[in-house]
Amino acid sequence: MASIVVVGLGLAAAGFAGRQVLRVAPQVAQKMSEVLKTMSSESGILSNSKYHKGGFEPTMSKREAMLILDVSNNATKNKIKDAHKRIMLINHPDKGGSPYIAAKINEAKDLMDKK
Repeated sequence: MASIVVVGLGLAAAGFAGRQVLRVAPQVAQKMSEVLKTMSSESGILSNSKYHKGGFEPTMSKREAMLILDVSNNATKNKIKDAHKRIMLINHPDKGGSPYIAAKINEAKDLMDKK
């Protein structure tokens, strides 16, 4: 009989604790987002990413091709070829990559090879 009472009290305590967590969770999430906003605006922790933000341009420019391949404007053909190979190994559709991204990488290589 005593074990049933102990189990009942344990379930009640777990229920009250869960209820309190669900009440406090939205406030904690709001405070965390405020802290992250202030951290990113003050110190540039989150906004200072090495990745380019935004999508692709309608027609690829030379600047976009350089960003995709991570090469400079005066890169040699060998450097362009090596960068293309390195990026395609990661993003190839046969390895689970996106066919659209692979097409954009190939387009960037073709544009950079034209120079």
